[in-house]
Amino acid sequence: MKQNRLAAIDIGTNSIRSIIVETSGSGKYKILDDEKVLVRLGEGLHQTGAISPAAWERAVEALSRQKKIIDGYQVASIEAVATSAMRKAANGRELIAAIRERTGLDIEVISGEEEAELAALSAQHNFELDGVRHLIFDIGGGSLELISALGAHTEEMLSLELGAVFLTESFLKNDPVLQTEHQKLRKHVRKTLKAAYTGERAGMQCLVGSGGTVTSIAAMVAAARREKFDSLHGYELLRSELVHLVAMLVRKSDKERRAIPGLNPERSDIIVAGVTAVDELMDFFQVNHLKVNERGIREGLILRGLRRRNLLPEKKKRSWRDSALEFARSCHSDEAHAQQVAGLSRQIFQALAKRYGWGDKELRLLEAAAIMHDVGYFISYSSHHKHSYHLIRHADLFGFTPRERELMANIARYHRKSMPKKKHDEYTRLPAADQLLVARLGGILRLCDGLDRRRNAVVRQLDCSLDKDTLRLALNGEEDMSVELYGAKAKSDLLQEACALKLIFESHVAPGQGSIPL
Repeated sequence: MKQNRLAAIDIGTNSIRSIIVETSGSGKYKILDDEKVLVRLGEGLHQTGAISPAAWERAVEALSRQKKIIDGYQVASIEAVATSAMRKAANGRELIAAIRERTGLDIEVISGEEEAELAALSAQHNFELDGVRHLIFDIGGGSLELISALGAHTEEMLSLELGAVFLTESFLKNDPVLQTEHQKLRKHVRKTLKAAYTGERAGMQCLVGSGGTVTSIAAMVAAARREKFDSLHGYELLRSELVHLVAMLVRKSDKERRAIPGLNPERSDIIVAGVTAVDELMDFFQVNHLKVNERGIREGLILRGLRRRNLLPEKKKRSWRDSALEFARSCHSDEAHAQQVAGLSRQIFQALAKRYGWGDKELRLLEAAAIMHDVGYFISYSSHHKHSYHLIRHADLFGFTPRERELMANIARYHRKSMPKKKHDEYTRLPAADQLLVARLGGILRLCDGLDRRRNAVVRQLDCSLDKDTLRLALNGEEDMSVELYGAKAKSDLLQEACALKLIFESHVAPGQGSIPL
């Protein structure tokens, strides 16, 4: 048995998911195995009040297999919970006993409020929510869990019978869906929310959603945008995109929905109800932004398990900067050089920001890319800029969306060697506006890497002056900066081209200069 390994099993109305992790003891963990099986435990439950023999057998078979996988990893503990279907089913306790007899698993049937708490635990672990009024929700097959909160302070917690399977079986009888039945579904969701939620709806800034319906929404929107990400965790989408998605789904038959890019065909029959419920939720709270939490309840189980075993340190405020630094350190990057490049980059950014309409979001991308630009050394010096791209793109970075990870990876990739070219797939698949942003921010990073050519932070301060078509950069320091001046000129090509600027360099050597503020 390995004391640093844990497993979690989430037995939902639609699917059963298991996850196995290994923790370092600092509250961080890496996923060793992640298994999902569609069992439709809640199939027909609304009509009969019981789990059907076929669903019963599918669940036992899936859990038997998952338990064998878990045993193979020699985990120290298993957190196994069942949710809505098992709560409602008249034969739920019998099924739990049968599972225990067949697999040895002890399953805890949790309440809707406990489901909400687990979803919130995961969301607060993954998103910057301090000082933000937000709604966390998890939509499964049987129920919809909601937590409204301000920062870490919970305002209201609800569990509502608004899951995708339940709504489908209750309202959507035809294929394609009839407009009348779809309107009845909408009205029911709206009425249920209005009757249950008593808190203040105004001022809600964002929704953080988890569950199969939410990840399916993100996958379909990403496919429509022609975006390709390895993970949709942290993905952001707009209410308008959801409105268009509902309109498209309702018009199609089940056969046609199965062919929609991004949608798992196994979810095609319940997706209309699920997406409609999320659309009504956004409308009810008048929120325009939805953030996707791919991890949800199963990660909440892992975090709860770590806490129970005293492996989760007391929560401290997390930041994107800490995340970038931590990742760079894990790759044994030269932190002093990275910080120097980040500080110099910030000064050039500030000189150009007004002209290009840049703000805090763009500055954060540039600084994080600067902190991580040399992580590729971890793999090899040769082509380390390309290795940096792949490492950053796949990194688990707190506070960044998949799009932002892709942008930072590209910005870091162009800190040396070739400038962006049409044959670079990673660059050309970006939207035109993002390509331009990468070229300009990458140009700043590239130049500033040259400004620390000897990696000794000899350039203490930059004085930047911008006029119509010229950017003047005065290097200030306490010793000879000829190498840094040469390095900057050699690496100014991308910035000059992307911004259509002429760069003029000069240096001022004077004693007593202060250090660059970082």
